[in-house]
Amino acid sequence: MEHTELPGIVDSHAHFFPAALVPTPTADPRWPLLRPSTEDQTRGGIYQGDRLFRAVDHSLWDVDARLRLMDAHGIAQQIVSPVPVMLTTWADPAPAARFARSVNEGIATAVGASRGRLVGLATVPLQDVRAAIRELEHAVDHLGLAGVEIGTRVEDRELDDPELAPFFATAADLGAVIFVHPMDGGTGAVRREGQPYDFGFGMLSDTALAATALLTGGVIERHPDLRMGFAHGCGTLAWAAPRLGLALSIWGEEGRSDAFDDLLRQLWVDTLVLDPAHLPLLVHRFGADRVMVGTDAPFIPSQLAGVRDLLAGAREHGLSTTQTDAIARTNGRAFFTREDPR
Repeated sequence: MEHTELPGIVDSHAHFFPAALVPTPTADPRWPLLRPSTEDQTRGGIYQGDRLFRAVDHSLWDVDARLRLMDAHGIAQQIVSPVPVMLTTWADPAPAARFARSVNEGIATAVGASRGRLVGLATVPLQDVRAAIRELEHAVDHLGLAGVEIGTRVEDRELDDPELAPFFATAADLGAVIFVHPMDGGTGAVRREGQPYDFGFGMLSDTALAATALLTGGVIERHPDLRMGFAHGCGTLAWAAPRLGLALSIWGEEGRSDAFDDLLRQLWVDTLVLDPAHLPLLVHRFGADRVMVGTDAPFIPSQLAGVRDLLAGAREHGLSTTQTDAIARTNGRAFFTREDPR
């Protein structure tokens, strides 16, 4: 799909929940459901069964409200992906595939109504690789979505599991992007659960572990043109990379340390690190053309409102205007722009 090039900031990490999403017919309470408030149509909640998962406002599901929010903060385009709770790899494959199709059709409808302002990512039932491939092909070729959001693991399988290899090969063949997002709010990624540990450490560790699996497990090496983006600045990976390289030089195959550094620069990462002083390290580690704005809109309002201050702060910490302009606009657009290699 062709995407209109617009002036302003490109936000590579935002979420959307289609209002018309068809509820699943199974009774499992983990299926997410959007319920707008009966008293205030600008408010609502994501529920799992009768449990409120997250209170939300209508910019999560209303395209016009989303565009007004983007206008208020100078956002020209957003890549919108499912809310991570919508990545239902825990479910049986058949209902998960039906749910994914409903999610993807809803996101495609929102993209179509956005007048070029929104770019959509799909979800797929990755617990069934063949079904995931079918859904990815449908999402890209028929719905016009730019690619897919996946979690950091598929239940007990890491992303370098050989059974998942055909999925990554298909994404590469399609020219589809993959955006990797931490799962379950970081629960289970570090030894201590609950807050502030899950949000403060778990999500970052979860993302870095997933990226490291892809880097050391051969996935990135096999598909050098596959565009893979990682939420939250790829977590702790920018800081852990030198130690990982040293570990590979001691315990890995000869030359793996140098190869690891080169492979790092094939990844794309967002700016959701909450401190402008961290952005120069992201540029140093991943490259000036691989860092792109990410706000987690509409879930962390301060990040959406603070994009310009974040970039200005990064300049105070050593990045050039050319670099921050690329982070603000061209890098994100290069990430989602599909060039069909077939």
